[in-house]
Amino acid sequence: MDELIRLNKYLSDAGVCSRREADRLIEQGKITVDEQPATLGMKIVPSQKILLDGKSFSPDEEKVLLLVNKPQGIECTTQKRVKNNIVEFVSYPVRVYPVGRLDKDSEGLLLMTNEGSLVNKMMRAGNYHEKEYIVSVDRPVTGDFIRQMRQGVPILDTITRKCKVEKINSKCFRIILTQGLNRQIRRMCEYFGYRVTKLKRIRILNLTLDELPVGKYRKATQEEWEKLWTLLENSSQ
Repeated sequence: MDELIRLNKYLSDAGVCSRREADRLIEQGKITVDEQPATLGMKIVPSQKILLDGKSFSPDEEKVLLLVNKPQGIECTTQKRVKNNIVEFVSYPVRVYPVGRLDKDSEGLLLMTNEGSLVNKMMRAGNYHEKEYIVSVDRPVTGDFIRQMRQGVPILDTITRKCKVEKINSKCFRIILTQGLNRQIRRMCEYFGYRVTKLKRIRILNLTLDELPVGKYRKATQEEWEKLWTLLENSSQ
């Protein structure tokens, strides 16, 4: 999978050598990228032609990032004993696991990957990564409701972070969060006496559902990988 990655990390992940040794090989001019001498600190995508002493190599495992449009009723768990779990639902030939959760009653964008560092960076609430949702409720959405949702709501013994909220129509609104408390949006709405009737996640950082049908998945494109890794570059693990 074409993710943007430091060349020394790529060589290490491929089992060629340590990152430190990779830097030495680069300094010695033994690594070329697209037939040009590599430089220290450079970033590459694995689809480029990378040679060591004129010979090619490849990582042991393809790095995968799937965008899944999860239907309602599917559980975001890797436990096979759980009925309707996401791993069996997607049934991808390479082992992948969900990045975070999307509760059983909700639908929309769920990421699945086998890239551990990606999961670690995206799961840390302190990195303030945006997730966008479209939410339908059982009562008319008022201006006061929107303002109070934006300012933070007391749930789960804390106050939710300030967030972006805008009304779409009489019983529907858009919300962008930078945290992921358990059933956060549903609990926020319940605090003000609203019941969520439909919740759909449509975006995580730069990744969006677009026209992906419910129940289907697709691989992230090279452009999406590169943009995502740029956004995550300064994120902690």
